[in-house]
Amino acid sequence: MIVPPLAHRKAIDRDFAIFFREHRTSAFRRAISTFCSYYDVKRPTIKWFEYLDWGKTAGKTFEDGRIHLVHPENWKRGRIYKSERLWIQMVYHEMGHYLFWTDAERKADAFALRMVRGLRRAPERSAQADAVTDSAPTGATHRRAAAAARASGATPGRGAASMPRRRARARADARTGRGARNV
Repeated sequence: MIVPPLAHRKAIDRDFAIFFREHRTSAFRRAISTFCSYYDVKRPTIKWFEYLDWGKTAGKTFEDGRIHLVHPENWKRGRIYKSERLWIQMVYHEMGHYLFWTDAERKADAFALRMVRGLRRAPERSAQADAVTDSAPTGATHRRAAAAARASGATPGRGAASMPRRRARARADARTGRGARNV
């Protein structure tokens, strides 16, 4: 995973610490803006709560970009582990969820591109060749090629019969997606 450079991370962390201690909204906004500008995603909609899920959850991220967080004032009250560090780590955790969910389209596009990269465009085939390879298994295709070679007067040696068989196998592999070399 790519993370911002150390200087950016220190600035973000410092702004979260200022917000935790002094409750300055501008420091929190600045930290979130720096994070989002680095990853080139839009700022999430953040809503503050006294507690989430009966005090069991500290933050919750939704697929539509909303984030629910427990405010630091409420974090300090009623928790066994109420440190600044844990609250900041919780915010980082929720921002991680946000980053992975909001960037889903780009990741899906990259995945689709990687799936087709390296695949060659199949050469155009005749309808007769499609009918032969679609209806007959590889062994039958081999027998037909050998019979055709005998009918033409050629002596079917090992090489003569194996070439049509290799072509038929290559066509079948291309059709089913097997045998891709560039993975």
